[in-house]
Amino acid sequence: MNDRLVLLGSKGGPALRPGGPWPTSSLLELGGRTIVVDCGLGVTRGLVDAGLNLKALDLIFVTHLHSDHVLELGPLIHTAWTAGLATPVTVFGPPGTGHYWQCFCQAMEFDIEIRIIDEGRPDIRDLITVGEFGEGSVLDERGLTVTALRVDHPPVTDCFALRFEQGGKSVVFSADTAFFPPLAEFAKGADILVHEAMLEEGVERLVARTGNGARLREHLLASHSFADEAGRIASEAGVKRLVLNHLIPADDPAIGEADWTAAVRKTWSGDLTIARDGLVVGLSGQKAASGEETA
Repeated sequence: MNDRLVLLGSKGGPALRPGGPWPTSSLLELGGRTIVVDCGLGVTRGLVDAGLNLKALDLIFVTHLHSDHVLELGPLIHTAWTAGLATPVTVFGPPGTGHYWQCFCQAMEFDIEIRIIDEGRPDIRDLITVGEFGEGSVLDERGLTVTALRVDHPPVTDCFALRFEQGGKSVVFSADTAFFPPLAEFAKGADILVHEAMLEEGVERLVARTGNGARLREHLLASHSFADEAGRIASEAGVKRLVLNHLIPADDPAIGEADWTAAVRKTWSGDLTIARDGLVVGLSGQKAASGEETA
């Protein structure tokens, strides 16, 4: 299995609009491990479209408990279970992730119990282990290390950037954050930095068409990063490739890839990817397949 990053869902925020992209989720295949990062709505379909057999689910990470990052966590696991998942899966998330999983299983108790009896399936509740993490080391297993950095995403206090390292390759996810200078040291020398991004003119249009516009604008400006700020982090970190993801707005017809590129080029001159649903980014040291970009 080639190491690769697949951007399954590329938009920031939970709302779906006709013809628009899906909320946040990514697939990272690294050193033979299958890693899902965030589980926004559409993650299951995205994984299948990326060619993943759901029975191969291995590790799932949730950066924080906003719905566009966790809404489809339970449905993903349950759907994999109905597709034949019979091996353990570990879910890592901030405090509260275990409560989410317990409540999901309670909500689905009728279906789970009847499928165990009627279809002879293993108990889904025995297959899943939830590990809640804070800042620092999250996982060190079979050559894969995962570390977490608390970032600045008010009013959510438990929101974490994640760094995955295996076999000399490293991928960092910013999670949702306002401009946060310590992230540059955390991402130092990474092959890929996946960083959220906003465009100012797009934010103003988004606010104008939203009922709670003033409050939404206040939240966005306090809790998220503009594209040029993501570029500053990438430049200071000296990463090999910057991937702009969790785009706000991602579904404005007046904004295209050229607009994102122009904004981030003020501060970042290196390799650049603007996320779109289903885009594959290969990791360094291997040839990218057709349609892929390589870090």
